[in-house]
Amino acid sequence: MSRPKSDGNVQTFGEQAIWPRPAPSRSRRPHRHPSVISPAAIEKIKEIVGADHLHIGVDRSRYLLEGRTPDAVAFPGSVEEVCQLLALASEEGVAVIPWGGGTKMSLGAPPKSFQLVIGTTRLNRLLEHEPGDLTATAQAGMTHEAFQAMLAPSRQWLSLDPPFASRATLGGIISTNSAGPKCHLYGSARDLVIGVGVVTADGALVRGGGKVVKNVAGYDLPKLYIGALGTLGIVVELTVKLRPLPEGDALLVAQFQSISAAAAAARALMDSDLIPNAIELLDREAVGGMSRILSQRVEGYALLAGFDGLAEQVAWQLGEAEQTTAKHGANASLRLAGALKEKAWQFVRELDPQSVPDSPVRCKIALLPTQVAAVFTEGERIARRGRVQVVLVSHFGLGIVTALFALGGAGQSVDPLVDALLGWREMVRGMGGQLAIEAAPQAVKEKVSVWDPPDASVRIMERIKAELDPKGILNPGRFVGDI
Repeated sequence: MSRPKSDGNVQTFGEQAIWPRPAPSRSRRPHRHPSVISPAAIEKIKEIVGADHLHIGVDRSRYLLEGRTPDAVAFPGSVEEVCQLLALASEEGVAVIPWGGGTKMSLGAPPKSFQLVIGTTRLNRLLEHEPGDLTATAQAGMTHEAFQAMLAPSRQWLSLDPPFASRATLGGIISTNSAGPKCHLYGSARDLVIGVGVVTADGALVRGGGKVVKNVAGYDLPKLYIGALGTLGIVVELTVKLRPLPEGDALLVAQFQSISAAAAAARALMDSDLIPNAIELLDREAVGGMSRILSQRVEGYALLAGFDGLAEQVAWQLGEAEQTTAKHGANASLRLAGALKEKAWQFVRELDPQSVPDSPVRCKIALLPTQVAAVFTEGERIARRGRVQVVLVSHFGLGIVTALFALGGAGQSVDPLVDALLGWREMVRGMGGQLAIEAAPQAVKEKVSVWDPPDASVRIMERIKAELDPKGILNPGRFVGDI
């Protein structure tokens, strides 16, 4: 086994580097954060990012989180400034919330403490693009939409389709492991990120992975930070695998009278020789919302199947998919392309809570694909019993269900929502699955835990957190197990 090489402040192992080398931690005791940032610390932050990039007045209200407003919001313009900010926060014991485009800030438990927001939107440069290698490296504050636009002239794309792409940043996407319907074929950030640059809690810049697809040197650090909600460090750079843009891209919408028939058709597509990039099931409420968006009549339950590739191949697959769904009870189908297709996918990706009024709750459920139809049926029954409205969309092939819950009218107690959520959690756990609350009013989060009770693996997570963030300053308490 090769020894790590050292060169001054940089430590490397294989393709990985740490700069500057962090000092060993001397304490594992819980750290108490100050109630407010000291005036002296505010002045130091101003020196680091400049007065124009520091909000300490009324502009802070835009960064309200779980009823709390930060003392300061800083926007560093370089990786070095991020390092300096976190080193200062560690020294002062200030709790830090990383903030990208803000599209997923409702995810996670209410923070234990919250003084400083570090926004990444000024870190928005494309650092490197190698079309021949199908890789690109960008700063984490670049939006997904802007990144795709820079790749388009080379006829390449990052095969992720997260919600709110015009605002979601690359760093936020990997920190929440956000993905859309096309994860059915192309996977999530865990499958596409091959290298990261992360600033740790004490201000050290850590690089893991590499800039080539076939890289097996060192530990797989990128996966450690994907889905960690910024609790282990702030992602500042990332390298991803790309794909050529497909020549054709279309969507089939098949309509069914029952969820069991729609699920049977979805299983038939998965068992066939077809290669859909997405298979989504929508309940009646979701179909109604999509119908209004498309100005097309769609009723009952719907199965959405996407296909891309060569234009001739896409047309053939659409025809085969129509025949398969018809054999399993589809009473109508639509072929969508262009703008209508994009509208349909945007609705499915974002399932905007505004389409369901009155304090909606958004949940994500993970279980076996074979259990999706049962969750739809039993879950709708639980919601009706409590007079709660529910909207359901599922990445069928992955067994992931997104559920929106809402009260029937404004000004009601949240107790019906609480009862519905507890009923759903009991149902899902009884099936061996998991339920997480992605967004909810504060009054709901006070009565229902955002996360399921953690299993034994939480002890490993706690040890990793203690090593990388011994003072607990990064997103304290927001992750599973109060991490």
